[in-house]
Amino acid sequence: MEPIDPLEQALHAARALVLADLVAGEVAEADIVSMVEESVVQRRWWVGQWPEGAAFVAGLVAQDVQDALLERYGRWPLCPVCEGGDPHALEVEPELGADPHWVCHQAGVKVAPVGALGGAGLGSASS
Repeated sequence: MEPIDPLEQALHAARALVLADLVAGEVAEADIVSMVEESVVQRRWWVGQWPEGAAFVAGLVAQDVQDALLERYGRWPLCPVCEGGDPHALEVEPELGADPHWVCHQAGVKVAPVGALGGAGLGSASS
């Protein structure tokens, strides 16, 4: 059996983590899952050009999907930490780095690692 290419492994892991967050937010519908696939295709080229960036792919795919959702549906994932006030989305940090987390900048807290929103009580997208 041939070993799995580390770049493909990073891409598959990124896909799985972002899909887990979409499922947790109950927004993993077919057209949204297609956004994940589109991002993975684009990031495959990117990581092929810069293999050292493989550790950053999960955060980048999460940001790509978040941006695509904002354009078509609204903010995602909504912050589960801040009660009341205007609903706002979490952001991925670091923007380009390993071990990406969903962060609320208003409260200044890490909410969950990318792929682990299931325990954070997140709802669906909102404009």
